[in-house]
Amino acid sequence: MDSCPCGSGKTYNQCCRQYHDGKAAPTAETLMRSRYSAYVLRNGAYLHRSWHGSTRPNKKGLMQLPPTEWLGLEIVRTEQGGEQDTAGIVEFIARYQDGGQPGQLHETSRFVKEGGRWYYVAGEY
Repeated sequence: MDSCPCGSGKTYNQCCRQYHDGKAAPTAETLMRSRYSAYVLRNGAYLHRSWHGSTRPNKKGLMQLPPTEWLGLEIVRTEQGGEQDTAGIVEFIARYQDGGQPGQLHETSRFVKEGGRWYYVAGEY
């Protein structure tokens, strides 16, 4: 795979792969981008690992992701979520096509950092 699905402009190997392979994402936005890439690549195991335990869904459901075609990611804004923070917000728009029908997911996601790792907590649509 050449370009990373998250839209960083880097290759997948230079970008999200390291997080999918176990490296801790340095910021909430980086984690959000890596989670988007995981949806594109249907990597349910990573989505499960990066979801905070207090809100994490059943692993089985994440291992059977629907065949949605993800078309692009736009970061709208971030609040906190930096390397020194313990909480952050990332608002984004993810465009997709499902069954030939275009759509978009506009979400404001909350993240927390615990034990040196960022986790997705929940999102508002």
